[in-house]
Amino acid sequence: MDAKRGDWVIIHNIVLNPSQRAPQVPEDTKAHPLEMWVKGFIDNDANIGDLVKVNTITGRCAVGNLVKVNPYYTHDYGKCIPELLQIGIQARDILFGGELDD
Repeated sequence: MDAKRGDWVIIHNIVLNPSQRAPQVPEDTKAHPLEMWVKGFIDNDANIGDLVKVNTITGRCAVGNLVKVNPYYTHDYGKCIPELLQIGIQARDILFGGELDD
């Protein structure tokens, strides 16, 4: 089993297929399904890909296919830009003559 009852997981579900999308939705959007991803505590032991039920932090129940156990954020703000590191130092020099009151 990939996930045990009570584990924090993320599930995925197709809410609407492209053919079910509203007519006023833009064509480029309408070409894709409406999807949902929900994080919550899983109700039963399961493997990745299984259809499962989860309970969210807010108490909502959702059903979907198990995607990941113990999900976490993987985004960042990119690589360090050395030139930007100097901006704060230069601004302090310009505004306060390089010194701050403690």
